[in-house]
Amino acid sequence: MKLYSDPYAKYKESDNEWDKFIPADWDEKRVKDIFDLITDTAPVNNDFELLSLYASIGVRPRKEMEQRGNKAVTTDGYWMVKKGDIVVNKLLAWMGAIGLSEYEGVTSPAYDILRKASDQVDERYYTYLFRTKKSQAIFKRHSRGIMDVRLRLYFDKFGAITVPFPSISEQKAIAHYLDTKTAQIDREIDLLTQKAQRYEELKRSLINETVTRGINKSVPMKDSGIEWIGEMPEHWELNKISQSFEQIGSGTTPKSGSEIYYEDGTINWINTGDLNDDYLISCKRKVTSEALRDHSLKVYPYGSIVIAMYGATIGKISILKISGCTNQACCVLNKSKVLETRFLFYWFISRRNFIISLSYGGGQPNISQDTIRNLRVPAPSYSEQNEIADYLDQKTLHLNKIIRSIENQIEKQKELRKTLINDVITGKIKVA
Repeated sequence: MKLYSDPYAKYKESDNEWDKFIPADWDEKRVKDIFDLITDTAPVNNDFELLSLYASIGVRPRKEMEQRGNKAVTTDGYWMVKKGDIVVNKLLAWMGAIGLSEYEGVTSPAYDILRKASDQVDERYYTYLFRTKKSQAIFKRHSRGIMDVRLRLYFDKFGAITVPFPSISEQKAIAHYLDTKTAQIDREIDLLTQKAQRYEELKRSLINETVTRGINKSVPMKDSGIEWIGEMPEHWELNKISQSFEQIGSGTTPKSGSEIYYEDGTINWINTGDLNDDYLISCKRKVTSEALRDHSLKVYPYGSIVIAMYGATIGKISILKISGCTNQACCVLNKSKVLETRFLFYWFISRRNFIISLSYGGGQPNISQDTIRNLRVPAPSYSEQNEIADYLDQKTLHLNKIIRSIENQIEKQKELRKTLINDVITGKIKVA
């Protein structure tokens, strides 16, 4: 992709917080001199489109995103939004929750609505500016609140921030350039993402076929007698997990709000967020020996299988390449002479959707330890399980390398996108 890289002919020191220098012919203004704060309330019993703001995708009609939140009972008294308004989530502005509305409608009074004060403003330019990483840091400094979860960027503070103010022709040229280039980058990211997904699907298909049929696909099959398993190779047997492992357990969470159990900890404390469908070689937190003693935590050894039982990571799995204790959302399996660890690891991956289907609960689905204990695993002899695991290790290693390479390309494209926007929006690169 060809990108402009020529700087402006001359620069001057700036008064804004985005960069030390700006192009010499750019002006600077306060946000409140560029945008008006709009507080037009919607009438009673209105049927206007309800709009919501999402940090990742901007402003969208709520009806398109129903699964992401609860619909308001009434929108009486909500703020009116016009196409071209910038919507600001006061609570999450410092995390990028600012977006340009392409829609007419209404939105929550928890948001601020900014409308350009003159025809010398291109709202697209300022949307790009306000959504940069640098902006998030600036907005955080100007937000009020005693902790991150209570920070709010009120318009008296936001409006007082000084920003670059190129001519309207240059604002339009910059916005058009970024619209074009970011669309090209986004298309490349989409294509790479689809490519990675196809390789993931190929890997899942390979794992599923191998752990249910074995390496030799010509062996005779028999009915397992269990509906969700179906047929299995004639010489395989069913192994109930509760009868196959000497140790099945989980853990607990050290006393809530007490950092004493984490400060200077030396013992790995494994959470569901650490599980990666691979060998686990590290975790985010550690606990102290006092935590082990006070909460009777068990330390599970190298080679144990850990499965996530709760929440968004339900069904995630890892084989420990470290020792450590777990929180209560993890189920740990250890010590079996019947089921080879790597074979069972691949089997769990192949049966994740079924295991998730056994969950209960609403927004945060759960499976219990008893659910895992009662699962029956079709498997050949221990030696054949080893052969299958070796085969899958070899095949998935190759596929994982391809997937990681594609993911690295995606990350480079995302980084290019961020750098491009930042450099163009602050005048490091001239596009007009």
